Amino acid sequence: MRAYLRPDGRKGIRNVIAVAYLVECAHHVAREIWWPYRGRGAHLIGFGGCYPNDYAFRMMAQLGRHPNVGAVLLVSLGCESFDREGLACLIRESGRPVETLVIQDHGGTRPTIESGRAWIEKTLTALEGSPRAEMGIDELIVGTICGGSDATSGITANPAAGRAFDLLIEAGATAIFEETGELIGCEHIMAQRAARPELAPELIACVNKAAHHYTTLGHGSFAVGNATGGLTTIEEKSMGAYSKSGRAPIVGIVKPGDVPPTGGLYLLDVVPDGEVRFGFANINDTAEIAELIACGSHLILFTTGRGSVVGSAISPVIKICANPETYRRMTDDMDIDAGRILEGKATLDGVGREIFDRIARTASGEPTASERLGHQEFALTYKSFQPLGPACLPGAIL
Repeated sequence: MRAYLRPDGRKGIRNVIAVAYLVECAHHVAREIWWPYRGRGAHLIGFGGCYPNDYAFRMMAQLGRHPNVGAVLLVSLGCESFDREGLACLIRESGRPVETLVIQDHGGTRPTIESGRAWIEKTLTALEGSPRAEMGIDELIVGTICGGSDATSGITANPAAGRAFDLLIEAGATAIFEETGELIGCEHIMAQRAARPELAPELIACVNKAAHHYTTLGHGSFAVGNATGGLTTIEEKSMGAYSKSGRAPIVGIVKPGDVPPTGGLYLLDVVPDGEVRFGFANINDTAEIAELIACGSHLILFTTGRGSVVGSAISPVIKICANPETYRRMTDDMDIDAGRILEGKATLDGVGREIFDRIARTASGEPTASERLGHQEFALTYKSFQPLGPACLPGAIL
């Protein structure tokens, strides 16, 4: 695979210009800057909140320095509390071109849009000369998520994604699974796969925290569409979601914005720490995808039974369809037909290998279905996290 070699030494599989608004009041201007370039490598991301939040700043900093990102344009209204200078400084230190446009200082909407588009035009030309380097499968970070699940998800697409994870880890890559709110009931099974004894209780604690969070808010990670699609309980949904993790030992836990320090399988803990506030932990699948990407994921495996059309900014999304009827109905949105397993036309191992091969082709530049259709969804909300304890990461001194 030929990758984009960044000044900080990391390698990316895409060469994106991120146009990032730093408050909702700057969203329209940023979108107008981005719109003419949406099919030419510019992606729109941002944080809508006016009040500061350490989690949101960390997310934006990690996304701005993601290996798939070659340059960043920050769009600020001017009076929001987001530390735009601190963010620009971190991105600049990583060796990436970065420009900040402050709408209030720049003369308003039209002048800012004109300046932003001129900067993107110039930067796109500059990025054509980005240095390239060979990249192995062992250098990839791959995340996985499920959305629009039905009764077929845990039978076909999810375990097939787990088989692909096993192949990735055998090759020395890094794999991240998450959705602790959809692992309720699986915590003790998961703990048995901990690579170190001290990690096991930490895995259980992550799921217990998620259960407390959803109980407090009075709503679990179980949608009407899940029930309509044949799922009956959160435990049943959890077993299906858990199967995406494959069979490898779990070597560590990360939180949003933590890049895994070694290869292997990691759990991403997405539920905030401390008292329950800021509303639901993950308001939609797009928010969780952003967190996987902030952990360095070069690409995302997205399994669906009911049929989801979302993609993502920054990192490609590979859609794996669990239900053969859904696949036939939504073929253009899907990359892999795992429903063939249900029809006896393929095996779990065979589809797992197909997903693995699709990962390699995507990393080599082949666009996914969501990329071809122009999907660049992104969502970022308020959260609060505490630093990881030493038991959560491999190689930590206890």
